[in-house]
Amino acid sequence: MPDLPLDLWTSITNLGGAGLTFPLAFAIALWLAAGYSWRMAASWLALLGAAIGLVTLTKIAFLGWGVGVRSYDFTGLSGHAMMSTSVYPVAFFLMLQGARPTLRAAGVALGLVIGIVVAFSRVVLDAHSPSEAVTGTIVGALTALVFVRYWWEARSGGISTAVVTVSLAALTLALHDVRVPTHRWVTDIALTVSGHDQPYVRAKWKANRPIHTPGTPTAPISQTRDTLTPATQRHA
Repeated sequence: MPDLPLDLWTSITNLGGAGLTFPLAFAIALWLAAGYSWRMAASWLALLGAAIGLVTLTKIAFLGWGVGVRSYDFTGLSGHAMMSTSVYPVAFFLMLQGARPTLRAAGVALGLVIGIVVAFSRVVLDAHSPSEAVTGTIVGALTALVFVRYWWEARSGGISTAVVTVSLAALTLALHDVRVPTHRWVTDIALTVSGHDQPYVRAKWKANRPIHTPGTPTAPISQTRDTLTPATQRHA
């Protein structure tokens, strides 16, 4: 892996955090509604919502019932990878409205590259296994590309490209370090619907041991390390 400082990898991975990508996604929807149509904005939110739902279901399935693929070390789609590969390509698609098709396509490609780098950072930081990062990337990329392909010929109603770009860039800078405890929320949902007292943890799941052991933490800090870790931090 590239020999980069840990702080830099953390900064990269924060680009896929829910505290940033969710507001960006809603800001994109608002600009789509203002500059194009409510139908276009609704289709964006529907596609993204379906992808978020899929990520959430895979996480709940593992945390609540231990559903995963041991041979691939898969316990759920990476939310960071999915959100970054879906949101950033559409952001560039919106910011480059009116540009030449080749430039706009290059912007979408750049957004995908950003998402891929975020996904890689999740593996570097032991937040996800390679299979989880790759599958999250695929789902996110499909979400973005389906939207972009369907609305490629859409014409803007006259919103300023500069204003859109400045607003999305400002939002990214302002919310880059904002963290939302999505993993804790998903864990709470998984325990509620499964009726279990404690979530499945990767290390014990891979060893195929029971989950009800005294002293087991309420959630793992890392989804990839084969050791139990404190529940003071969580990853999406």
